[in-house]
Amino acid sequence: MTQLARVSNAAGDGRHHRSFVRFAFRGAVVLLVLLTSTVSFGRVEFGASAADADASVGCLYPLSGRSAIFGKDSIAGMRLALQDLETEIPPERLAKIRVLVDDDHSHTSIATRIAEDYIEQDKVKFLCGIVSSSLARVVSRIAEQHKIIMIGTDHASSRLTIEESHQYYFRVSNDTYASMSAGALYLKALQQRTGWKKIAFIGPDYELGHVAAQDLEDSLKQLGVQYEMVGYFWPKLYEPDYTNYISAIRESGADIVVNVLWGGDFIAFLQQAMSAGVLDKTWLANFDSGGSYDVLVSLGDRVPQHLILSARHHVNWPDTATNRKFVDDFHKLEGRYPTYVAEGAYAGIKAIGYALAKAGKHADTEQLIHALEGMHLPLPKDPPGTVSYLDPNTHQILQAEAIGEVVPNRQYPPAQVMLGNWTVYPATLLTPSPDLIRRRRLHLKTIEY
Repeated sequence: MTQLARVSNAAGDGRHHRSFVRFAFRGAVVLLVLLTSTVSFGRVEFGASAADADASVGCLYPLSGRSAIFGKDSIAGMRLALQDLETEIPPERLAKIRVLVDDDHSHTSIATRIAEDYIEQDKVKFLCGIVSSSLARVVSRIAEQHKIIMIGTDHASSRLTIEESHQYYFRVSNDTYASMSAGALYLKALQQRTGWKKIAFIGPDYELGHVAAQDLEDSLKQLGVQYEMVGYFWPKLYEPDYTNYISAIRESGADIVVNVLWGGDFIAFLQQAMSAGVLDKTWLANFDSGGSYDVLVSLGDRVPQHLILSARHHVNWPDTATNRKFVDDFHKLEGRYPTYVAEGAYAGIKAIGYALAKAGKHADTEQLIHALEGMHLPLPKDPPGTVSYLDPNTHQILQAEAIGEVVPNRQYPPAQVMLGNWTVYPATLLTPSPDLIRRRRLHLKTIEY
């Protein structure tokens, strides 16, 4: 066994552990507190009261620990969605929505209990949210079992809308298939300019990482990109120290490192990789969530030349009235700018509100599913001339993807850099073909049989 394989396997413990890590964000004290918070929060409830609500929505997000900022931003995004629904839907069709949010602690057993309590005790009409793909798979099965609609907002495994798709599950943010398809297109063009040959892949050792790796491989193969994969690396979730992985990646001779770590994990890796000089000669790309606002804040005034990033929402793209309004409204509400998850949660409540308006405030589940399938949902992420669309076959939202480079920009303090020099890929290039969907679903059935 090579040293590369030993490092990858030794660190590939799939168990989920929590680690407390401090980051020195230059001038970003508020974000520092949010990112490293270990305070546990109880249930949050807003919107209509239990007595007045036409529909209750039970949401699961991390509200403590390393990912707490994502839960906080999701709550803010949902609050903004409720406000906007009041101005966009006629009063006679506007449903009164009660939103419940509980801390899933990024733990499967806790998420299971919360979801079942929502259904059995709170009588929710919808389940919503979840950042972790592993948790989302578990809750999706609960939703199917109880015949409750689940609106996934910011977990990304494409397995949920391809192999494990079912009529009760919908997702309103881009998945790993879309992000890796866009990434493969970008890498193909980069290869034509630079002649790179070797890729290393690093991702969390659970659902998201492994599915993203497969989606990347499939996309590169479909495009006919010739390359050598020099190593896969699987750190556990909330890994505090990436030194061994970084050393092995450098020894591998990779020209490109594709990274699908997210949140505080990616920030920790990025800081350690820059300190080790990895970006001096090697391209580092995170096409899934690396362009989040908190990541850009962590860079201070540094402008790494070999850093390629994207996320499911960007503060400064697209430069449209809709996106500017969303970002400004979030800043007025929270006193800071949003991470990418805020728009996903916003989209989730907007989808629910529009489905209730279309099907009726007291519509049953089948009527609401019909209203969601094929829904055109205008969102802050939509570039001019496009509208997000819920595919009736996969229930996956179809959206454009923008990949950018780090450039100086002080319009959104405390960040001193943002993404720019955008390359934008339309949703039509990022959508799995009917044949691919059929093959992947057939493969799963064959395994189960």
